[in-house]
Amino acid sequence: MLALWLVGLGQKLLIWGALGAVSVAGATLLLSLLQMVARCARQWQQLRGLPTLPGCYPLVGHALMMKPEGKEFFQQLICYTEEYRHFPLLKLWLGPVPLLAIYNAENVEVILSSSSQIDKSCVYKFLEPWLGLGLLTSTGNKWRSRRKLLTPTFHFTILEDFLDVMNEQANVLVNKLEKHVNQEAFNCFFYITLCALDIICETAMGKNVGAQSNDDSEYVRAIYRMSDLISRRMRMPWLWLDFLFLMYKEGWEHKRNLKILHNFTNKVISERAKELKRDEEHRSGDKDSSPSKNKRRAFLDLLLNVTDDEGNKLSHEEVREEVDTFMFEGHDTTAAAINWSLYLLGSYPEVQKHVDRELEEVFGKSDRPATVEDLKKLRYLECVIKESLRLFPSVPLFARNLTEDCEVAGYKIVKGAQAIIVPYALHRDPRYFPNPEEFQPERFFPENLQGRHPFAYVPFSAGPRNCIGQKFATMEEKVVLSCILRHFWVESNQKREELGLAGELILRPTNGIWIKLTRRNGDAS
Repeated sequence: MLALWLVGLGQKLLIWGALGAVSVAGATLLLSLLQMVARCARQWQQLRGLPTLPGCYPLVGHALMMKPEGKEFFQQLICYTEEYRHFPLLKLWLGPVPLLAIYNAENVEVILSSSSQIDKSCVYKFLEPWLGLGLLTSTGNKWRSRRKLLTPTFHFTILEDFLDVMNEQANVLVNKLEKHVNQEAFNCFFYITLCALDIICETAMGKNVGAQSNDDSEYVRAIYRMSDLISRRMRMPWLWLDFLFLMYKEGWEHKRNLKILHNFTNKVISERAKELKRDEEHRSGDKDSSPSKNKRRAFLDLLLNVTDDEGNKLSHEEVREEVDTFMFEGHDTTAAAINWSLYLLGSYPEVQKHVDRELEEVFGKSDRPATVEDLKKLRYLECVIKESLRLFPSVPLFARNLTEDCEVAGYKIVKGAQAIIVPYALHRDPRYFPNPEEFQPERFFPENLQGRHPFAYVPFSAGPRNCIGQKFATMEEKVVLSCILRHFWVESNQKREELGLAGELILRPTNGIWIKLTRRNGDAS
């Protein structure tokens, strides 16, 4: 009744405001606000029976008690999931938006396995100015169509074409790390990140930006600043409205960096499209000519040639959406996984010795490039990567907008609520991972997977909206790690509490990953 009365009042105000243009605008705004309040009142009433975090206030919810910085916010959220682990889920309000934190395998399955609950959370809209409605942010039929269109481009035989790039950039990285051999501990995080950025630029766009050689490039800086700005905006409801966001310095920075990113991608796409057209014209004019075997394919080439069921190609803007999405999703997450693996290997020398023996069996003393067959044989290294992603998932939390009512753990969850999946907490469930803080790659031996809930481990999400690039990521991680570990022995003396975990768009160590390097030799194995 209260909701109906509020809407009715808003309608009356709108009529009175019709006396003048300014009054109309004001009344329309007021009506929107009143409708939002009415919607929140209904949702509050419908969700009141769920386990709720204390300290909620009208309109702002729990926003005032949430820490604005990524490090503090993430630590706060993890403390809540640990304190309330006995609850199947936890409700909190971020301004007018109800969030349901879910960190239990059985309940995660309800959301991720659903073919209808595939819409990303409303906070993902802050990625849309940069990524448009690409594979990450699109929903419904557009997402289904785009996923079907792009899945073949991630076939393993196509990914093999990118192996040369990965090997080359991994060797550049090793050469950069040489100066740290037998020196003091150094922060390796940025070195790895620049390597991953070089790999994704060349594999996604066919463009070598030389990030490892020139870490001060405008495009590189824009990527990192944009990620930081989006992450901060997601956590601050007062920055959600565009006109308010542009009143802050962050809004202007966002606009400037967006222009840099789009200009760069647009230029690369235009140049690549012209180049492909010239090649096609040349081949049609010379029937005996064939594409150069030395010409590397990039995802961009595949995107420019892919067609839907009706034979239509993607538009320039649609291609840019996907290229930008690959750039956003394809370097930071992979770099984080490699960094966490190095940290853990440096902290657990017995595990590193096991990896060392496997590398010796596969490569001997050779420093040749890794082949596809080599990567298949690196089974223990793959378990190391998986266990690293269990302890430090690159994406520590992700969210879905519930588009229809559903039931989770016996509770009715209404349409419009935001389900927040927390892999960092999910992966520490002692029912499925005894001694969850221990680094034990053996957990992922085939015989130890028996009976484990399929949704207890979701570093690449799961269900119909799982990560399309997980094979690419695993291949890159194996190549880079095997290259580093064939040259160096890694030591890390950082304690977990010294890392300063920050759950922003990816899981970062705010204090860096500090390691020491010595030359790999027989004594280390």
